[in-house]
Amino acid sequence: MNVIRINSRNVIFILLALLSHTVKEAHMCYDRMISYALKEANVNSTPAYSNKKEEISGLCPSGMPCSELGTECLKCNLNPNCVYGAVYVANCTIAEYVDCVGEQSFQKEYICRYCYQTEHWEHQCHLKNSCSSVASPQQYYRTNCTVNSDILCLGRRKFMKNLQCNWTVGYRWSTALILSITLGGFGADRFYLGHWQEGIGKLFSFGGLGVWTLIDVILISMRYLGPADGSLYI
Repeated sequence: MNVIRINSRNVIFILLALLSHTVKEAHMCYDRMISYALKEANVNSTPAYSNKKEEISGLCPSGMPCSELGTECLKCNLNPNCVYGAVYVANCTIAEYVDCVGEQSFQKEYICRYCYQTEHWEHQCHLKNSCSSVASPQQYYRTNCTVNSDILCLGRRKFMKNLQCNWTVGYRWSTALILSITLGGFGADRFYLGHWQEGIGKLFSFGGLGVWTLIDVILISMRYLGPADGSLYI
């Protein structure tokens, strides 16, 4: 039987060969991963200027007179050191990628104020109905607001604002009162306002023998009893 003798020099050589092969495989795998990542990035990404151009095209319709474009389509020089409430004139030019007709440099008047200081009719806010309009004390909620496109103002055109909870879904106070007077004994007013449990109770008790009906007429007439969803009458 032949006996293979392995000395320490051979062992070290074999280990170095295995280590070199492992490092080479790892390096090749890393190169393939980098190449794949770069390829995917080139396929899935679009030039920044293209995104900017598409955004401008969506906000600024082409073919309009330049002076009638919204402020999102303009670059105006506003004076940050102006006197609050005073009226100033800003020099405006059209933004990049905007396609409009007429003079591209003109002047627009503006009131010295920040965008969050504009009147409530000069900005649009995202309204919510996740609060109770009849709660005491009055509830407020925080939401996003955007200044109208025809308003020039300082600062960011999108801001947060606290709004009073006063939403409605179409319940009429007059309808609820008429139902309470005429069909209150059958719980029609309670059913109309969404108070189903109380409506069933009034229906099977004939309006609490008239007492419950009278109480509901008083409560609805004083607007103390409102819709069950927390909204306001219209």
